[in-house]
Amino acid sequence: MSEPSVFSRIIAREIPADIVFEDERLIAFRDIAPKAPVHIVVTPKTEAYRDVVELAAADPALLAEMVAAAKRIADEQADGDFRLVFNSGAGAGQTVFHVHAHVLAGGLEEASLGGV
Repeated sequence: MSEPSVFSRIIAREIPADIVFEDERLIAFRDIAPKAPVHIVVTPKTEAYRDVVELAAADPALLAEMVAAAKRIADEQADGDFRLVFNSGAGAGQTVFHVHAHVLAGGLEEASLGGV
């Protein structure tokens, strides 16, 4: 059996995080290495999907919930405008293989997206 992802450990409260949103199926928390003034990670509470492609194929409703949560977070944390970034695969910069999205807002014209 593989080790739980860092996100599963946050969900289980084994690792502390600055949680900004949570419901039955999702959790969102501040990124520990922000790439923008607002940088929030949104992830499902299930480890069933490694990336957004798997999620979209298997549970498009959950993907839609992630997008809706991103919008809500951007409305609360910034001016409502945001980037939503999904990295799919190691070559694209994905380092945690538990599907997640990065909500980036505020000062994005200067934000680098490397390593998110």
